[in-house]
Amino acid sequence: MSCASNGHKETVVLMETTMGDIKVKLYDDTPAHRDNFVKLVKEGYYDGTLFHRVINEFMIQGGDGTSRNAPAGKMLGMGDPGYTLPAEFVYPKYFHKRGALAAARQGDQVNPEKASSGSQFYIVTGKVYNPQQLDQMERQMQMQQQQSVFQALAANHREEIIKMRKARDMQGLQALQDTLVAQMQEQIKREGKRTFTQAQREAYTTVGGTPHLDGEYTVFGEVIEGMDVVNKIQQVETGAADRPVADVKIIKMKIEE
Repeated sequence: MSCASNGHKETVVLMETTMGDIKVKLYDDTPAHRDNFVKLVKEGYYDGTLFHRVINEFMIQGGDGTSRNAPAGKMLGMGDPGYTLPAEFVYPKYFHKRGALAAARQGDQVNPEKASSGSQFYIVTGKVYNPQQLDQMERQMQMQQQQSVFQALAANHREEIIKMRKARDMQGLQALQDTLVAQMQEQIKREGKRTFTQAQREAYTTVGGTPHLDGEYTVFGEVIEGMDVVNKIQQVETGAADRPVADVKIIKMKIEE
C-alpha cells in the first residue's frame, strides 16, 4: 500500500490481466465501495472474469461474475453478487477523468437512486474536449437539471393536473406552471447550478474523460499505474454488445501490502 500524506495507508489493488498489469487506488471517502471491492478481491470474485464490455474512447468494463469461462457469443453484463450499493457521490471532487475507476449500475428507469452494481466496475478512457464543447455540455447539464427538478415538483401535483386537464382549465394549469417554475428556480438557487469546476475543465481539456457521466455514477478510485494497458484494452476488436472478440481476462486481483 502507498502512504498518503497524513500517514494513512491508501488501498491499492493490483489487477493482473492477460494484456498487462493495472494498479488502482481506492478512495477513502467512498468507504462502502472501497470495502466491498476489497472484500470481493480477497474472495477471488474477480479472478478469471473478463473485461466484457469495451468501447474505444469511452471505457472498459468488468466485474460480471458470470463472465468467467463464458463461451463466445454469450450475452454478458447482468452478473453480480446479488446486491447493490447505495450511491456514494463525492462530486465534484471525484469525476470521470481519464483513469477514473467507477461503479456500473442499472439505468435510471429501474434504479432512480442510482445504486451501484455489487461488483461491476469500469475504468474511464474517454476523450479530450475543447472549452466550447464543455460550455455546450454545461448548458445541457443545466437544462437537464431544470427538467428533473421541474418534473419532481410536478409529480406532487399529478392529480390536480389531471383534474384541470379534464376540465380544460387552461388558466389553472398556467398558474400552476408559473408557481412550479418559480419553485424550480428557488430550488436550483439553493442547490447551485450544475457547472464544471476548474479541475474538471483542466482534466477534460488535457487528459480527457467522459464528462456526461459526472454525478450519475459513483467514482471510487483511479488508475495509478498501467494506463498504457487500459489503453491497449480499449483498442481491441469487439463484437456484439461491445464484447471483445478475443477474451481480455483478469487473471487475478490482489491487495498490495
